[in-house]
Amino acid sequence: MRKGRFGITYVNNLSSRLFPDFIDYVMIQAAGMKEMPEFANSSFNVRAKACLEECNVVPLIRWLKHNGLSYPQIGKLICNSKGNLEAIRSIADWLKSIHVNGRFIGVALIRGGENVLQRSTEELDEIVWYLEKNGVKRDWMGYIVSRCAELLSFSMEELKTRMNFYFDMGMNERDFGTMVFDFPKVLGFYSLEEMNQKVAYLKEFGLGNEDVGRLLAFRPQLMGCSIEERWKPLVKYFYYLGISRDGMRRILTVKPMVFCFDLDANIVQKVQFFRDIGVQEKGIASMLVRFPSLLTYSLHKKIRPVVIFLLTNAGVSQTDIGKVIGLGPELLGCSISKKLDPNVKYFLSLGIDVKTLGEMIADFPMLLRYNIDILRPKYRYLRRTMVRPLDDLIEFPRFFSYSLEERIIPRHKILMDNRVNFKLRYMLSSTDDEFQQKVEAAVQRRRMFESGISNNLGLDSPTDDSSEDETDDVDIDVV
Repeated sequence: MRKGRFGITYVNNLSSRLFPDFIDYVMIQAAGMKEMPEFANSSFNVRAKACLEECNVVPLIRWLKHNGLSYPQIGKLICNSKGNLEAIRSIADWLKSIHVNGRFIGVALIRGGENVLQRSTEELDEIVWYLEKNGVKRDWMGYIVSRCAELLSFSMEELKTRMNFYFDMGMNERDFGTMVFDFPKVLGFYSLEEMNQKVAYLKEFGLGNEDVGRLLAFRPQLMGCSIEERWKPLVKYFYYLGISRDGMRRILTVKPMVFCFDLDANIVQKVQFFRDIGVQEKGIASMLVRFPSLLTYSLHKKIRPVVIFLLTNAGVSQTDIGKVIGLGPELLGCSISKKLDPNVKYFLSLGIDVKTLGEMIADFPMLLRYNIDILRPKYRYLRRTMVRPLDDLIEFPRFFSYSLEERIIPRHKILMDNRVNFKLRYMLSSTDDEFQQKVEAAVQRRRMFESGISNNLGLDSPTDDSSEDETDDVDIDVV
C-alpha cells in the first residue's frame, strides 16, 4: 500500500481496519503458494507480496477511495469479500448504473451484507425489475437502495412475501410505490414478525385491515416506531389526559405522525403549556382529538408566538386565553403575518377597539380564521342594507359564520317583507322551520298591536341555537 503512494496515516488507519481478517486471508494464501514450483524457494514475504499483487488490492483501494468510501468502509468491504475483490468493483459499478452515487455506494455495499457481494448483477437486476413492475419507478431505485440496501440481499421469494404483506392489506401498486419511496425501510429493514406485530397493534384501535393499509401508505414511518418504547407510553399518556380509544383512533387516522413523535420532547411539553395558559384538563383532551395537527406544531416557533400575538395584539385577556385556545385550537395553525394580523387590522379598521375585539374573540374564536374577502361583503350588507349598528355585530360576532347568500340575505328579506325585526342571533341561529315559526308569531303580535289588542310588541325570541362555522381559507359559505 505504501508502494501505491498512500499516506502513512491512511495506511495505518486502513491496516487497522483490515487486520486480522484480511491479513489472515493473505497469510493462508501465501502459505499455500509454497507448494507452487515458482515460489518453492521464496520467502514468506515474497509470497505475501505476490498474493497482494495478484488480487489487485491496492488499485481497488484507490478506486474505492476515489468513489468516496472511507477507510473503515473499505476495510470492512475487503473483509466481507472473502478474497473475491473483483465482486466489490462489479457491484459498485452496478449500483452506479441505478444512480446510487457518492458515499451511498459504500453504505449500500456494507448494509447489503456479505450476500450482496456473492450475487450476480442478473440477480440484482431481477430485484429491480420486480419492484418496478409493482409500482416503484426506476428513477427512484438509486434513492431507495441508498436508504435500504438490505433489499439487495433478499431472495425473490422473500421479496415477494414482503411485498404481498402490504398488497394483502388492499394497497394498490401506486400507493405501494410511493410508500417505498417515502420510507424505503418499510420494505426491507424490519423482520416480518415485527411488521405483523405492529399491524396487529394498530388494529387494536378499531382499524380494519384495509384501514391499516391506507394508514401505512400515507405514513409508512409508523413501521419504524417501537411498540414498547413509543406507542404504549403514548397511549398510556393519552388515557391519562382522558382521551378515549375512539379519540386515539381519530388522532391516528387524521395525523398519524403524532404516533411517531417522542412523548417527552414533543407532546408533554405542549400539554403542560396549555395547562399553564389556563386550558382546562377536559379541554386539552377535546383539543387534541378535534385538532390533532396541534401536536405537530413547534411549541417555540408556532404555538407560543400565536398565543403571545392574541394576548398583545388581538386584545384577548389573560383570563380568556385558555378559553380561546380550548374552543379554537385551529387558531394555532394560522399564520400570524398572513392570517391573524390582517384580520385583526381589519376589525380594528371597522371602529372596534382592541379590548372589545378580544372579548369578541373570546366569545367566538373562529372570528380570526375567516378570509377578509368573506368578511367584507357580509359587513357591508349588515351596515348598508340591513342598516344595523356596529354594536349588533359586537354582540353577535357569529354573524360572520353564516352564508351571505344562503342564510343572511334570504332571512333579512323575509323580515322586511313581514315588517318585523329580530336581533341577529335570533334571526340567524335557528333552523328554517324555527325561524318561520318565530316570524309567524311576530307577525301575529304585530297585527294584534296594530289593531289595539296588545300594546306589547315582543319580537325577540328567547332561543339561541349554535351555528356551523366556515373553515379557514375556504371561500364557500356554510349555512
